[in-house]
Amino acid sequence: MENQNNYSRRRFLSLAALTVAVAELGGLNLLNAKETTKNKTDNNKTHSNTSFDTIKQIHAGVLNMGYAESGPADGKPIILLHGWPYTIHSYADVAALLSAEGYRVIVPHFRGHGSTQFLSPKTPRNGQQSAIAADIIALMDALKIDKAVIGGFDWGARTANIMAALWPERCKAMVSVSGYLIGSQEVNQKPLLPKAELSWWYQFYFATERGRLGYEANRKDFAKLIWQTASPEWKFTDAIFEKSAVELDNPDHVAIVIHNYRWRLGLAEGEAKYDKYEKILATFPAITVPTITLEGDANGAPHGNPSDYAAKFKGKYAHYNLSAGIGHNLPQEAPKAFADAIIQAAMMA
Repeated sequence: MENQNNYSRRRFLSLAALTVAVAELGGLNLLNAKETTKNKTDNNKTHSNTSFDTIKQIHAGVLNMGYAESGPADGKPIILLHGWPYTIHSYADVAALLSAEGYRVIVPHFRGHGSTQFLSPKTPRNGQQSAIAADIIALMDALKIDKAVIGGFDWGARTANIMAALWPERCKAMVSVSGYLIGSQEVNQKPLLPKAELSWWYQFYFATERGRLGYEANRKDFAKLIWQTASPEWKFTDAIFEKSAVELDNPDHVAIVIHNYRWRLGLAEGEAKYDKYEKILATFPAITVPTITLEGDANGAPHGNPSDYAAKFKGKYAHYNLSAGIGHNLPQEAPKAFADAIIQAAMMA
């Protein structure tokens, strides 16, 4: 315990050394940190081909969920949540850094990804936001994890936000890339400016039958295009991409992805058992658990301005901006910075 605390202090000081500006925003301290080009290059060279060797399976709610686990079984639990069209391999380097310091790291395949399967063919292939969050709570129950630090980006950040909003007692702290991402079908009915709508082109594509067929036939090409546009300065190798792309071959993958985006626009119904959660989420509840938000300077995916969402975090809170061409897949592009944020968030609890 003492060694881990000493390490955490060193990591905290390492993050503090990166801080270049401190500003007061809505009563919250926003820490704007930079990661240099050298740090980014070193991260990619050192951890360019790491992956998870062993995948475990466990019954969790409606799923037989696949997950990677590293670190000691009695370590403080951390749950890392991937995005779309990404997989658990976004966290291979982060997990290695955290588990080496004594943390128990759990990285689950979302429904429709990797080795995660539905227990019943009759279960709706539902991709709505609260269903995915409920899956992770069910995983925690199955693993007998009462409380954990939660980290995520993209779909994973939204899922972490929802868990922190609906089940704060299960979340010790949170790291969220691109901040507050809880959505509402009603708000999604309101049109955006044309430039903003352009960023969501795939959402409208998926609203059509042609889009569903196109994604089914070209999911790997589709994923690579999203990777390239969402992280325009990330020079990932074919080997790195293939490790994740193979996890999209799950038989339920297309159904989950299509339903997710159609549900957002109100074009597909959710399940009644999640209505109580969606009613709360539609009010855009504040998050009270200790939180660190991160943003890369080369994020090509739709994302908000940190100053717009800072007020949604009512507990201890800090924000870091990472420079040197860090894109949307921040944990894989800047694993050390993400691991540092997880450790600092745990210290804030």
